[in-house]
Amino acid sequence: MEEIQRTKILEATAALVAERGVGALTLGDTMARAGVSRRVFYECFDGREACLLAAFDLGVERAAERIAPAYAAQSRWRDAIRVGLAELLRFLDDEPALGRLCIVYSLSGGAALLRRRAEVQSILWALVDRGRAEGAAGRNEPPPVVAEGVVGAVLTVVQTRLLAQDGDPPDERPTIELFGSLMSLIALPYLGVGAARRELTRPAPAQRTTSGGASMEPTPYEDLGVRLTYRTGRVLQAIARYPGASNREVAERAGIIDQGQISKLLSRLEIVGVIANLSEGTSRGAPNAWRLTEHGERVERGVEGRFGSPSADPESERAGHSESRS
Repeated sequence: MEEIQRTKILEATAALVAERGVGALTLGDTMARAGVSRRVFYECFDGREACLLAAFDLGVERAAERIAPAYAAQSRWRDAIRVGLAELLRFLDDEPALGRLCIVYSLSGGAALLRRRAEVQSILWALVDRGRAEGAAGRNEPPPVVAEGVVGAVLTVVQTRLLAQDGDPPDERPTIELFGSLMSLIALPYLGVGAARRELTRPAPAQRTTSGGASMEPTPYEDLGVRLTYRTGRVLQAIARYPGASNREVAERAGIIDQGQISKLLSRLEIVGVIANLSEGTSRGAPNAWRLTEHGERVERGVEGRFGSPSADPESERAGHSESRS
């Protein structure tokens, strides 16, 4: 139970940071979003900075769970980098709040968080630097510092895309679309211009599979029609807890920042029949009021086992829901 509460707090922290930035993060808001008491919070963390650092580590851990096995399964550096980069970009698309904390907001999180970020970057530098051993014979071997420049450039490009996705208007292209350009950037100093040019048009490798052959990608339920990503799961859970919630209320409880993104996601879920709008036929301009369909209820029941419960104490959340509608 303690681990479940801890994860709730960390996910709430990441969602709030993605919405407001590190500077505006307060313990009160974190506890309210996670649905835990002050006592529970301090049983898990010493304070705000410790919680931020742990949330960063959670993001790194979840990314590494996808990246490390994919990278280790390849014998050639180039192939390992390709699958590792693809897994990183897919992680950022599937877990946007944790991804933004790791890539964007860790830069403003204080000295401890900056040191932890630097430790993670040093691991990435070492992985990229292995490309020096794969260069063609007779080529001038780039110095080790090139790996630092390559990792820095990749992170800068990714950070720019993540900020654009949250902009007004948002850049709706998924982060995985950066794959070819980023792979070309990585390959250039180690494999040369020709290889870098070829990487621009090569598709991203397929999502890795487990040893039993099951895909690690968030897969569609048999008749869902959309990928059941972490974000989609949180939306379904929010609607399950708050039948009749508006777009804004669903977004707040699912940790989605941009109203344009939540509108499009809700529209897709309505089209495939997992949610329905209770406000249809009411006066023009009335807010949407979403509920799960019977099919949506079946899908949502499978969400908690996959992503965990996002939520707070039901009584306190119901009170907050009523206040937001008043």
